[in-house]
Amino acid sequence: MRQYWTRFIGTAVFFGVVLLIGTVGFMWIEGSAEGSLWTWGDALYMTIITLTAVGYDEVHPLSTPGRAFTSFILFGGITGLGLWFAFLTSFIVELDLMDVFLRRRTLKEIKKMKNHIIVCGAGRTGSQVVEELLMTGDPFVVIERDPEKAKQIRDVLPDALVIEGDATVDHYLEEAGIQEARGLISCLSADTDNLFVCLSARDFRNDLEIVARAYEEETVPKLYRAGANHVVSPNASGAIRMASYMLRPVVVSFLDVATRSPDLTLRMEQETVAASSPWAGKSLQEVQLPQNTGLIIIGMRKKNPDGAETPFDYVFNPKATTLLEPGDVMIVLGKPDQIEHLRNFVNP
Repeated sequence: MRQYWTRFIGTAVFFGVVLLIGTVGFMWIEGSAEGSLWTWGDALYMTIITLTAVGYDEVHPLSTPGRAFTSFILFGGITGLGLWFAFLTSFIVELDLMDVFLRRRTLKEIKKMKNHIIVCGAGRTGSQVVEELLMTGDPFVVIERDPEKAKQIRDVLPDALVIEGDATVDHYLEEAGIQEARGLISCLSADTDNLFVCLSARDFRNDLEIVARAYEEETVPKLYRAGANHVVSPNASGAIRMASYMLRPVVVSFLDVATRSPDLTLRMEQETVAASSPWAGKSLQEVQLPQNTGLIIIGMRKKNPDGAETPFDYVFNPKATTLLEPGDVMIVLGKPDQIEHLRNFVNP
């Protein structure tokens, strides 16, 4: 953008210099003659109509030197207009090319991604989702239809991959790499749009993890039927949170530190036990989780043979004899480096 300002200022200075030379020149050539009717306003006006080549009549009859000087000013005006139109043309063309190159670079980077998260919508909720993903270091792609909101994200996060488009259109989901994505978060401003996104995403992938937002309570079951794995209602979750602050403020504050610490000093995370893990088939006592990683295990979700998720699958404060089987999900609390150390054991 700086080069455009340089060109604009250069063109403006050129016009200013020619305008000054023309005004002074007309007064020196024509205004100095005996009995001349020329004024500074006449000289300025004559210079302007000559520079712009509008073809008006002369202010006063010109002498031979005055006509020669007028030709010189006219040449300068044509040159200046050429520079001005060249500046405008290059600005428009290069601006379009910048958008094209930015889009091509974004799509090229997305094609390299795997196990990323697609965030549909960059409003207030979407922005907070992006902040959380940045804190955890998870790769993500944002789809936003509003150019202004998309630009705001790029200004704050120059390296963020943002696609300008309607997430309810399948084409943009494909561009966001939905076939290789780990999950999708739909937080658009309308429940109907979130419903369409869930339907489209589930049609692409049966195994995709989908989280959707619902403004109206009656929309929640519809989103589940449309394919969402989890539905968040801001009204319901906000009410529960407000009541929790009143009833158990210390617990809520602790969870805030554990899940939303800006300094990432403490995190609550989940890790799935892979079949290739050296810990698979061993008990918690055998793997000695606290001693090897420094983490605290809060709970586990045991893998259900039929794939369904029920409250009975969760084990809170598991015993030392609890076996770690492939597909089990461990819920742990600790520092980021400790969690990264855990991944080397459960998902090598």
